[in-house]
Amino acid sequence: MNVKFTPRALSEAEAKKRWWRKNRQASPDLFDDELAGALETIRKDPHIGTIHPSKHPSVVRKRLMPTTSNHVYFAVHEGVILVLSIWGAPRRRGPKL
Repeated sequence: MNVKFTPRALSEAEAKKRWWRKNRQASPDLFDDELAGALETIRKDPHIGTIHPSKHPSVVRKRLMPTTSNHVYFAVHEGVILVLSIWGAPRRRGPKL
């Protein structure tokens, strides 16, 4: 299954990547590596993760990236895995989708 990022999710991912590289010099690629691993897991099983209440037309799920403390919010929409948001888990609430 193909993965597509919404503009919002792409912007969030790029911002987190920049922050991680600037502030985590001991492991600058960790965010990228963990995101790639999470996306691979989601590709293999698009029904993995916790369901997140949303008004999106498809079921929205979230998958935790435990090392970087971020969630990947995604939905399977029209045969594509659509990444809706990359959201910091410490916020203790999800994004408005």
